[in-house]
Amino acid sequence: MTTTDEATNDHRSSDRLLRTIARFVSAGYLVYFAIVLPDFIRTTFVTAAWWTPVTVIAVFGTGLSMGVASLARDTRWIRLTGALATIAFLAAALSWWFVWDSSVTDPNGMPLATFPGLAGLAAAASLPAWLAFAQLLVAVVSVQLSINILRGPLLEGPLFADILFALLFCSIFVAATLGVRRTARILDDTIESTHRQAATAAAMSARTVERERFDALIHDGVLSSLLAVARQGRTDGVVRQTQLTLAQLDSLRDNSTATSFDVAETIAQLRSAATNVDEDIDITVESCCTTGFPADVVRTVSAALAEAVRNSVEHAGPTAARSSTIVLTETTMDVTLTDDGLGFDPTDVAPHRMGIAVSILGRMRSLRGGSAQVLSSRGGTGTAVELHWTARS
Repeated sequence: MTTTDEATNDHRSSDRLLRTIARFVSAGYLVYFAIVLPDFIRTTFVTAAWWTPVTVIAVFGTGLSMGVASLARDTRWIRLTGALATIAFLAAALSWWFVWDSSVTDPNGMPLATFPGLAGLAAAASLPAWLAFAQLLVAVVSVQLSINILRGPLLEGPLFADILFALLFCSIFVAATLGVRRTARILDDTIESTHRQAATAAAMSARTVERERFDALIHDGVLSSLLAVARQGRTDGVVRQTQLTLAQLDSLRDNSTATSFDVAETIAQLRSAATNVDEDIDITVESCCTTGFPADVVRTVSAALAEAVRNSVEHAGPTAARSSTIVLTETTMDVTLTDDGLGFDPTDVAPHRMGIAVSILGRMRSLRGGSAQVLSSRGGTGTAVELHWTARS
């Protein structure tokens, strides 16, 4: 089965796009390496002996490393290797002037001049826009001047036109890469903002539902107390029940809500959250604690469980059966919902879908000590949603 927590780690649009760019640039370096390596070897006589092997290793090594970095979980490695590839190309283009044997000419020019745009893409993937264009400008001007002077006076071409054409041609791809990266960042910011708003709305809704239940309990407590007094008179049991009801009325009058639930209330909250969505759900409770749980923990887990049951009812199939297991200890709460429905591949869930990302995973992650995972796969293997909370000191 696939774990949704792992699948959603790569759901940021900017990260996925950056990995795609890194692999594209790395593939470009590999292709150009095969194409221009003979030219590098041929033009070794033009420069100092050390320059060609150092340049080939530095330029193509850093370029290819972007593809390797794209496999890492942290995209900062892509930006680091992209910056190194940019610096390596720029250093090679500028250092050529210091190692060139000015007495030698070559009508074929220099091989480094065939792919400055590729270094520009590496810069666009790793540097701010102004630095990417600045690098491209310096690199293109340097290699075009190198071509012009290396060919000698007999083959001099329109230098300004060559520089302008190379700049415009390479700038198209650099600008497109920067634009797409900016769009991806805007999309990520929009999704995160939407998730925050949805989480806030979900939390407010959960509190409203809980308060309505609390008010209903108060109402039932008042009626129950009055009936008990009418039938039994002043007994110890009636006194205790009345005191409890008065305490609940005081908390309602003070506009306060419960800060903790005992074990029975916790189980009732969880059971109610599930059965309100699916009356036929099979619930099993295992409890070995006596101290109760914080109210915010119970509310959060109950809301996440309700959303999990709701998703199962909507997507597992009309014949799917659901069951829930509640395990309570002194310091932990584990709630598992399983169904035998159709199942799904969590990696196929779009990042903007908020049912799982916000109402289950996000809600539990926002709880100190809370976590959740969704286990499922296609082929009728069913789905399991595991909600866990551990008390933190």
